Amino acid sequence: MLPDLGRLLTGALTGAAVLSQVAHPLLRGEALRRTTIGSVALFSGASLADAARRGGPGRAALTLGVAGGLGLIAEAVGTRTGRPFGRYRYAGTLGPQVLHVPVVVPLAWTMVAHPAVQLGRRLARHRTGAARDVAVVGAAAWTLASWDLFLDPQMTAAGHWSFSTPHPHLPGLPGIPLSNYAGWVLTAVVICAALHAVVPEDTARRNTDDEDTAAGASQTVPGWLLGWTWLGSTLGNAVFFRRPAVAAWGGLAMGLTAAPYLRSVLADRRPGR
Repeated sequence: MLPDLGRLLTGALTGAAVLSQVAHPLLRGEALRRTTIGSVALFSGASLADAARRGGPGRAALTLGVAGGLGLIAEAVGTRTGRPFGRYRYAGTLGPQVLHVPVVVPLAWTMVAHPAVQLGRRLARHRTGAARDVAVVGAAAWTLASWDLFLDPQMTAAGHWSFSTPHPHLPGLPGIPLSNYAGWVLTAVVICAALHAVVPEDTARRNTDDEDTAAGASQTVPGWLLGWTWLGSTLGNAVFFRRPAVAAWGGLAMGLTAAPYLRSVLADRRPGR
């Protein structure tokens, strides 16, 4: 992909994804349903465009195949067996399905998994060897799994899916069993470990000041995507959706990795760095 075209496409998709989610509190009914699907498509498109900008269309296809494929498998097994998330079913409101799973769902796994792995690599950039791999996967999987503290309350409230046994649950988050979050952690670890193992990193030397500065620019899109997901979801649930418990759980959990990541990226973009 030509560099200028790649940056333009990635930036346009990122901006469109953010704007589509800004509109959520203003919409109801069919308009909200369509916007929800469209937001996932735009967000995943931005993540895949960023992957392509880093390593060409092949890297984008590999990212989608690994993250989306593993996400689809996990969801297909989950809807049939109740493992690892607990027994749940989709309401048929999220568009076309594959293996009884809406197509938009594996795209949702992909859309956050890609920037989450970039976050993990960024935060672990000064580590080496196996310790670095563990740190990358741990930070990435935590970021991906903590996003579900925002996602599941929103989607169950909208009626897109429901759990057969929605307890025990976190205080203030009824309708979603603890098993669901455990399943998310497990699936997130598998997806992020696979992405980190098979998707090449950007070709740059680690642990040098020059590389850190260059890496800051390469983190712009993941930073926007994760920053908006964290801060926008926290604000939206606290103010517009009137779900303060969701804002608190999701904001605190995702903030454990998103906050230091954004601080690191912004620090490298300061004048004089």
